[in-house]
Amino acid sequence: MIAPETFARELGLTVIGENGCGRRMRISEADICRPGLQFAGYFDVFANERPQVIGKTEMAYLCSLDDGVRDARLQRYFSYEMPCIVIARGMTCPPALLEQAASHGVPVYGTAEETSAFTGRAMAYLSEALAPRQTCHGGLLDVFGVGVLITGESGVGKSECALELIKRGHQLVADDVVDISRVGSVLVGESPEMVRDFMELRGIGIVDIKSIFGIGAIIRKKPIDIAIHLELWSPEKDYDRLGTAERTKEILGVQLPLIDIPVRSGRNLAIIVEIAARNWRLKSEGYDVVSELDRRLRSHYGRREDGED
Repeated sequence: MIAPETFARELGLTVIGENGCGRRMRISEADICRPGLQFAGYFDVFANERPQVIGKTEMAYLCSLDDGVRDARLQRYFSYEMPCIVIARGMTCPPALLEQAASHGVPVYGTAEETSAFTGRAMAYLSEALAPRQTCHGGLLDVFGVGVLITGESGVGKSECALELIKRGHQLVADDVVDISRVGSVLVGESPEMVRDFMELRGIGIVDIKSIFGIGAIIRKKPIDIAIHLELWSPEKDYDRLGTAERTKEILGVQLPLIDIPVRSGRNLAIIVEIAARNWRLKSEGYDVVSELDRRLRSHYGRREDGED
């Protein structure tokens, strides 16, 4: 949940009436309400739990009402709990509305932005700020534009793999700890601020990637497209050799494509991760190499059955 004052500060709103007494709700939904119907007297459906944004249309209608009707509508309007009111376009707040807001402890803010522009920005901010979150042990990189989450047991080589990828021109989002949020159906990862830009390398210690490789080696946030799990090579395990076994990893209710990569001496993990990222990109664009191989095999053996060489 988000406090109204935090909402106002993050969106650069001006304070018209910061009412600290009375009821005070927190914002819990990533949406807004424009109360035109409520000013007209319709309350059967009223999203009062959302920030209330008053635009030019709502304000013009409210100001056109007779004093008695307007006061009655506002009294009923403020009988519902609401987190805050935002008046767009730099319009002046009617004294009657400000008085009712003060008596019910509802903060009133203002913005010079047009209503639609502010509404879009507010919903984008709330979607991110209220998104479900989870912390994951691993690293996150941008590899050829693909968000790759690298997981594995401690000491398997996650940081060394990430370092080689950075050296090859890819960008680091987070090492060791990834803060993941779900915005809609998309997972977005970032590094905790305390360890941002840092990487731990056994035998060397903590290094600052931005200072060593430059600011171009760092990216703050990245949607996560695939997960790659590094594990020590086990001769007893039957690893997928054709890419037909589609596995997933569930994070915050989202199924993320998962690739298991066995680690043993001599394997260049950075190149393998690059290939995995490029292969996922091809699949997302509709090209499936396994389907292509199957098509070629069917075509070849079909010709042989017809007596062709």
